[in-house]
Amino acid sequence: MKPLVLVGAGGLANVAFEYFSHDSDYTVVGYSVEAEFIEETTLGGLPVVPFEEIDHTFPPGDHACHVAVGSNWVRERFIASVKGLGYELASYVSSRAFVWRNVPIGANALIMEMNVVQPGASIGEGVVLSSGNLVGHHSKIDDLCFLASGVVLAGQCRIGRRTFIGVNAAVANNVSISPDAYIAMSASVNKSFEQPGQILLGSPAVASKVSAYSYFGVDP
Repeated sequence: MKPLVLVGAGGLANVAFEYFSHDSDYTVVGYSVEAEFIEETTLGGLPVVPFEEIDHTFPPGDHACHVAVGSNWVRERFIASVKGLGYELASYVSSRAFVWRNVPIGANALIMEMNVVQPGASIGEGVVLSSGNLVGHHSKIDDLCFLASGVVLAGQCRIGRRTFIGVNAAVANNVSISPDAYIAMSASVNKSFEQPGQILLGSPAVASKVSAYSYFGVDP
């Protein structure tokens, strides 16, 4: 079993620890966060090391990494850094998920239990699928998206990079969502939205006047 370092020490990292430890071929040996954010030097009996020193403590030739950070933007930054250091990026697919046999899954994906991913779909790098989603046939989830629980994507959807989809939201057949969208809880998206960084609310969903970039204080 290959040793694995989790980048992150919050809720998603704690969940990733359980999954990788009890339902994968990896053994978690430690955590890593940026030095200024370290509150404790151990977590669950494992060391928490400064990210600035990760390659010295856990050499990339001997360890894999999984970036377990909830923010799509922050996860993107750490994935790029980990790649630059030469680490293998580990993905997790729950043994209790149904993912069709030839669905491509990118590096550093985290697919939790009770997900259904149908034929022809694809899952990009750094994607998080929380428990209990449906990804319909021939739907494409681009890199660094996060789907909370109970999301339904009908067939042939296209979900743009770094999009967040909230609990119990639904996206209709053949709908395309541009990058950096934030789809609110229980929203029903029945048409495509082409402008990046939109917040989509309601049923049927409409775009908020406030952009996701402004709301979250990030640069496009």
